[in-house]
Amino acid sequence: MNMINIEKPSQQKLSELGVDSWFVWEKDVSQFDWIYDEKEVCYILAGRAVVIPENGESVEFSAGDLVTFQKGLKCVWDIKEPIRKHYQFG
Repeated sequence: MNMINIEKPSQQKLSELGVDSWFVWEKDVSQFDWIYDEKEVCYILAGRAVVIPENGESVEFSAGDLVTFQKGLKCVWDIKEPIRKHYQFG
């Protein structure tokens, strides 16, 4: 199973998921370690980032991407352009 999945969702899918009601998170250009203790789904509103998993190839995503991070993922976030995203855990 891929620990990170990226897709370009349709407006219909975003509506079905209720993305507009999710919390919003913002972060400036930076780099930090992160461990997912539960699954996270997020929709990138603005910006660009690279996530480097502990065991795997780096993954880049940007505005318009729907990204799923699986529980147990250990990684480094490298934010290249200030990021703004809707997110939901679980």
